[in-house]
Amino acid sequence: MSRVLLLNASYEPLRILPATRALQLLVRGMVEPVTDVIAARFRSPSITLSVPTVVRLQRYVFAPKRKASWSKRAVMARDNYTCIYCGIEVGDTVSGHSLTKGDFTIDHLMPRSRGGKNTWSNTACACGPCNRRKGSRTPHEAGMRLRWEPKRPRVGYLVVSGDIPESWKIYLEM
Repeated sequence: MSRVLLLNASYEPLRILPATRALQLLVRGMVEPVTDVIAARFRSPSITLSVPTVVRLQRYVFAPKRKASWSKRAVMARDNYTCIYCGIEVGDTVSGHSLTKGDFTIDHLMPRSRGGKNTWSNTACACGPCNRRKGSRTPHEAGMRLRWEPKRPRVGYLVVSGDIPESWKIYLEM
């Protein structure tokens, strides 16, 4: 199924639509084409309609920023399955073993045994050896440096996976 990037009237990306939904919006005059690159063509016996890969709403819609909900899976995704201490990541090979997502854990910078909470700034992705080495100590006490500061992720952006069409990249700030 062909995908179409929907932009707000201000050219900020809102979501990805199926080409059929983008065609409906085009026919109703709610969106306008932004690019000449065609995502899909719809044919009937008497007419052919083309849907571009990027469309823009005619009127601005208020899209409130959502807050990111904390979860173990979200922390792992935020950190891209990369250890905050040693920098090892999914796909790296250690002792002849290629690391998978299951080889990573959540580490609490201020240990839970000492009152540490499940928050964005207190949790990070860590490999098993680093997490065991740190134990129930703070990184400072364990003599371990953080490679980055864990923060609440921005969620005002659109998450896109898979092959990204070239015509989208300018709008997705890539």
